[in-house]
Amino acid sequence: MNTAVFRNMSYGVYIVGTMDGDRPTGCTANSIMQITSSPATIAASINHDNYTNGCIKKTGLFSFSILAENSRSDLIGTFGFQSGKDTDKFQDVDYEMAEGVPVVKDSCGYVVCRVIDTMETSTHTVFLGEVIAAETYPASAPEMTYSYYHKVIKGKSPKNAPTYLPEEPATPKEESEATGSRVQYVCQVCGYVYDGDPLPPDFVCPVCKQGPDKFKRVEV
Repeated sequence: MNTAVFRNMSYGVYIVGTMDGDRPTGCTANSIMQITSSPATIAASINHDNYTNGCIKKTGLFSFSILAENSRSDLIGTFGFQSGKDTDKFQDVDYEMAEGVPVVKDSCGYVVCRVIDTMETSTHTVFLGEVIAAETYPASAPEMTYSYYHKVIKGKSPKNAPTYLPEEPATPKEESEATGSRVQYVCQVCGYVYDGDPLPPDFVCPVCKQGPDKFKRVEV
């Protein structure tokens, strides 16, 4: 089975929000889809290992904010490569509350859902949510797709994401056809690739906000 075909499917990039007691928390997601229009119903897939998963089950509520191409790129790293169990992900984020859950203002808009059913898979919970609120924000760029995030921002999916696929190593043919080599630095947390040598000593990963000590030098 050639799972590389999944890379050709279309996904958005979203920040899912919910509450951990009286504290907002959330995670990055890209497997969210509209099921029906009337009544408006949404399905969202969240990994069992994501702290957000248990919080949604407790509250019965979740939101998702639709990121734009010019939304802060570090939002994906903040919500996708850290655990809400021990990190206040909303601490430095411009957000507001809607129907009791947090929504990110640096986005195209948001949708708030009340959980009406769930489906468990071996790794993920699919939350079926009835839409109880929705709003748009003025955006100067179109909504971000996973393809844009992968090709332009050069970000990777967290291992907990439904769309996560291990990077495929270069084949002997590809290696033999290489006309030279160049140096890259690869973030060991999120997979962001910095082209060039050397890596600036004060460099901060634009995706997960890690410093140069988290980057590995590779020749390609």
